[in-house]
Amino acid sequence: MPAQARQMYINGQWAGSSDSRVFADRNPATGGLFCEAADANRDDMIRAIESARDAQAEWASLSHLQRAGYLNKVGDLLVERQQDLAANLCDEGGGWMGKCMFETSYAPNIMRAAAATTYDSLGEVLPSEYGKLTLVVRKPMGVVGVISPWNFPLLLTLRGIAFALAAGNTVVLKPSEETPVSGGLMVAELFEAAGVPAGVLNVVTCSRERVEEVGDELVINPAVSAISFTGSTAVGRMIAAKAGGMLKKACMELGGKDPLIILEDADLQRAIDATVFGAFMHQGQICMAAERIIVHESLADAVIEGVTERARGLKVGDPRDFANIIGPIINQKQLDNIHGQVTQAREAGATIHTGGEYQGLFYQPTVISGVTPQMRVFREETFGPVAPFTTVSSDEEAIALANDSVYGLSAGIITEDEERGLAVAQRLQSGMAHVNDCPVYDEPHIPFGGVKSSGMGRHGGRWAVESFTEPHVISLERGGRHYPF
Repeated sequence: MPAQARQMYINGQWAGSSDSRVFADRNPATGGLFCEAADANRDDMIRAIESARDAQAEWASLSHLQRAGYLNKVGDLLVERQQDLAANLCDEGGGWMGKCMFETSYAPNIMRAAAATTYDSLGEVLPSEYGKLTLVVRKPMGVVGVISPWNFPLLLTLRGIAFALAAGNTVVLKPSEETPVSGGLMVAELFEAAGVPAGVLNVVTCSRERVEEVGDELVINPAVSAISFTGSTAVGRMIAAKAGGMLKKACMELGGKDPLIILEDADLQRAIDATVFGAFMHQGQICMAAERIIVHESLADAVIEGVTERARGLKVGDPRDFANIIGPIINQKQLDNIHGQVTQAREAGATIHTGGEYQGLFYQPTVISGVTPQMRVFREETFGPVAPFTTVSSDEEAIALANDSVYGLSAGIITEDEERGLAVAQRLQSGMAHVNDCPVYDEPHIPFGGVKSSGMGRHGGRWAVESFTEPHVISLERGGRHYPF
C-alpha cells in the first residue's frame, strides 16, 4: 500500500486534525512509511464525542431488525474486502499473512454474533408480592468510548464496538497509534459503505505524543457513559481509576501471563503442538499466549526437545511471505523488553535451547528451560516469541504455580484424562481455562475476559450486552399494594 495521508471519521465525514498535524505510521517489517494519519487533539475528540451523543437517541430508537441489518451489512463487506484488509494488517501490524487471513475471516463472525444479540431477550418479568407487573429491561448506556490495541487491531476493535452498537449505544473509537488504519480507519470505511448513520461510529486517531491528552478526554468527558479498553494492565489501571472516580462502567481486557499445564499423561504430540502454537503465534504478541509452560518432570525432556526442534524450523522474515511464520516485533521498546527478560533468565541460570537473538525487530523463536518463579520471564508479561519451561512433580504443584501470578486471563491443560483436566481447570484463577488446548482460544459468542490484574467485565455475546447496558426496572401497579397511611 503506498504511503498516503489518512483522515479521521467524525459525524459521517472524513477530516484531518483541527490543527492539521499528522503522524507517521510505519511498517514494522521494513521500517518504511505505511501512511501518515491525522494527529487529533483534545478538541477533535470533543467534537467526536458530541457527534456520538447527538446520534445516540435516534440510533437506539431503530428496531432490532434495522440495527442488525446494518451490522450484518458490515459483516458482508468484511467478507468482500478480506484480501485487502489482510494486506493492510500484514503491512501495518507486522502479522504473518496466515494470522492476518485468520483475523479477517474471524471478523465477520463478530458482526454476525453482535447482530444476533439484537434478537435476544433484553429483559425479564419478575414476580411481585403485590401483583405488580415488574419488568427489568436493559437500556443502552449512551456513548461508549472504545480504546483498541495493535496486536489484533481489526478483531479487537470490532469486538469492542459491535456489541455496544447492537445494544443501541453509539461509539467513539480511538485505535492504537501503532495501527490507526487497520484498527480504526478501515473499520470506518466499512461502516460508511454500509450506510450506518452519521455519528453512530466515530474514529479518532492520534500519535503517541498526544495519546494522553486525547485518551484522557475520551475517559473523563461527561457525555461518555462507559469505557471499553483492551491493552496493558498498567494503562488499564489508570483508565479504570479515572472511570471509577466518575462512576462510569469500564470493561477492561488487560494483560496476561497465561499458563499451559502439561500433565504426565498428556499426549506428547498434542503437548508440543499446543506449546508451539500458543507461544509463537503472531510472535507471541497475544494476551492469551502461552507464556508459562508448566510441564510434569517425566515429560519435560521430550516436550522441550520437540518444541525446540519445531521452533528452529519456524522461518523468520517479511510476513508478506506466507512461509515466514515469525514476523517483526511491533516496536523497539517491546523488543527490548523481550530480550531483557530472556537475558535475565540466562544470567539467573536458565538454559536457552534455541533463539535468544534478534536482527532488527525480528526476534528468533526462543525456548528456555529451568525457569523459576524468581525470574522476570516467569513473572512479567513477555509478549514475544518465547516458550519458558518450568517443571513440576504433581498436579498440586502445577496448580499452585499456575495461580502464582498477578494475572488471570486464560489457561490450557493437556491431559488424556478429561475428568482430571476439568478438575484442574476448576481450580485455576483465570477467566478462561481450556482442556486439551492451549490458552489461545476465543469465539465471538462466549464471554471473554480475566480476573485479578487481567481485567474486569466481559466481551462476547450476551455478556457484552450486559457490559454495555444498564438494567432499568419498570413496574405496573394493578391495585394490590396498599399504603400504610
